Amino acid sequence: MHLVPADRAGHRTIDGHRVCEAIAAIGDTGHVRAWAERFSLLADPGRLSLLLALHRAGPLAVSDLAVATGMRDPAVSQALRLLRTAAVVAGEKDGRVVRYRLVDEAMRPLLDECAGDEHVEFPDHPADGVEPGSAAAAG
Repeated sequence: MHLVPADRAGHRTIDGHRVCEAIAAIGDTGHVRAWAERFSLLADPGRLSLLLALHRAGPLAVSDLAVATGMRDPAVSQALRLLRTAAVVAGEKDGRVVRYRLVDEAMRPLLDECAGDEHVEFPDHPADGVEPGSAAAAG
């Protein structure tokens, strides 16, 4: 049981080799903590809705996100503040308007899974960035 930390070495185990495999699978506790924090951001339906909207639609202003999610502007702002502090989203100022966008690339596969089959592409705004009517859009 070479991977068992010294503070746990005296504990009784049933399958010592599996304990070592489990410790290896868990890996660095800092990495685990960082992912747990990411998942906690997804645990709130409002924040998850905001992230899904930003992931699929691209940069959006607070008022547009409020309409899209059914949340109130102050609730959107508060959630975005938390997401910005966690470096998941960033705001870009355009005159008096701030548009928020997803910047944490590790979130994209998780959000793809959350969206599932519910994703709908609109002809005038494809999610992949291909312009309608272009050669790429035609296939």
